[in-house]
Amino acid sequence: MSKHPNPRALLTPASRTLLDRIARAGHPPMHALSPAQAKQAYAAGASVLDLPPHKLARVEDLQIPARDGHTLPARLFAPASDTALPALLYFHGGGFTVGSVATHEPLCRHLAHLAECAVVSVDYRLAPDWKFPTAVHDAWDSLDWLREHAEDLRLDGTRMAIGGDSAGGTLAAVTAIAARDAGWALALQLLFYPGCAGHQDTPSHHSFAKGFLLEEPHISYFFDHYLNEPTERNDWRFAPLDGVGTSGNVRDLEGVAPTWMGLAECDPLVDEGVMYADRMRMAGVPVDLEIYAGVVHGFIQFARAIPQALTAHNDAARALRRAWRI
Repeated sequence: MSKHPNPRALLTPASRTLLDRIARAGHPPMHALSPAQAKQAYAAGASVLDLPPHKLARVEDLQIPARDGHTLPARLFAPASDTALPALLYFHGGGFTVGSVATHEPLCRHLAHLAECAVVSVDYRLAPDWKFPTAVHDAWDSLDWLREHAEDLRLDGTRMAIGGDSAGGTLAAVTAIAARDAGWALALQLLFYPGCAGHQDTPSHHSFAKGFLLEEPHISYFFDHYLNEPTERNDWRFAPLDGVGTSGNVRDLEGVAPTWMGLAECDPLVDEGVMYADRMRMAGVPVDLEIYAGVVHGFIQFARAIPQALTAHNDAARALRRAWRI
């Protein structure tokens, strides 16, 4: 994507209005807050523009053991069913620093309803208290546990998908590569505007660096809290697009799970998302890529203000049903 001479002109009227309202509110930017304050601010604002939580027959709190003895809270959302349901393991966004099961509950409830599946959303550990690669390990341990306990939860362990948004999309993509390495079959990767690259140097990072919700200082703020040192930007577990493994080479993507990816056009991350989709396609992975015009990072949680959010929810659910042959 080339740098646009007037990137604000790309915004839909609804997106422009939303950004103007946020600017007029005058709240301190997240990167000016302490991590604890940022967590509180994100939690307080998460549901303001989201859908009302969809009523479901099953909502269960789970406890997932991590490899170091820590217990990860998780929540299962599912419609009524007389048979074992397929399952989507979901990781919330928030730059590895903010966000929770609670902030993404309306989204997960809606996906469970639309896709006729169970969604298991995980509270993986966040920075700065827990640095890289703790979140990566938590994501893997969650998948390992869910596969082992699928039958106990009345889920179909042969029909499992993995997904997430933003940083959660990064964790899903990385876990999908690790699952391929382990010989574990996944029906689908469901990725909303995932972070894929180790360095923010694409044209979209320059075009949308300021005034498009996810600003460059926010990205640096999140990554500085998450990573132990700058060299970890080159680790494939942080950057599945261009990060390297112990061999010093980028990871081969052949055989990773089929992918549905939804990107926002006016998002610093859009170029790296397209590049990751292209890399998977070059490796023979089936990829369904949707770029939602004129919207910003995080839009899937703004359904009350941005109509494309509901479109993306339905597109993602359709991809899940197709993957599970519902």
